[in-house]
Amino acid sequence: MTKKQSIFGRIGQLLKANINDAIDSAEDPEKMLAQMERDYKNSIADAESSIAETIGNLRLMEDDAAADKEAAQEWENKARNASRKADELRAAGNTAEADKFDNLVKVALGKQLELEKEIKTAEPTIQSQQEVVEKLKTALNQMKTKLTELQSKRSSLAARAKTAQAQKQVNEAIGSVDIMDPLSEVNRFEEKVRREEAKVRGQAELSMSSLDKQFESLDGLADDAEIEARMAALKSGG
Repeated sequence: MTKKQSIFGRIGQLLKANINDAIDSAEDPEKMLAQMERDYKNSIADAESSIAETIGNLRLMEDDAAADKEAAQEWENKARNASRKADELRAAGNTAEADKFDNLVKVALGKQLELEKEIKTAEPTIQSQQEVVEKLKTALNQMKTKLTELQSKRSSLAARAKTAQAQKQVNEAIGSVDIMDPLSEVNRFEEKVRREEAKVRGQAELSMSSLDKQFESLDGLADDAEIEARMAALKSGG
């Protein structure tokens, strides 16, 4: 398992567990999304800490390799200087001293060779870690991008969740309450008004009928008076 997998695998499992817990126990959408954002920020902070450690280790290896290269170059320079000195002494006829410097050349070249082997051995590890670090940086940037997306969607998601919850409550209320048809009550009231109106009309008809009878009685009295007058005229010889 690579360093990248170990870091983000561990953080991914923890983050998924936290988000699942937040969703399963969610009552307030806003609180749930806020908790998700906090968990994601914490995960990014953990990732940054682990990546920083990985980068630090890589830089140490690079520094060691650079120091080894510098040391190797120094031993090469010492070997050259010792070789020139040996040549000078041998040319001057001082063979014994020349041999001493030639031995120093061998020692210096041995040190150079040893360091070059260490550098060559470390190169694949350093290259591998460099690739891992680049992947870790890319993955971390992706996490930060996702965090920005979460933050931008947080308000709209919370509003949608609240709307859905409110609609659910309305639907549940409608399903649990026996809704009365208001038009049926209006129709009943209208029928009552019509009956009252009809009653008033009936009372008006009754009043009118009584008045007509009174006038008829007056007409009868007038006729009787006329008859009496005529009768009196006949008797008087008129």
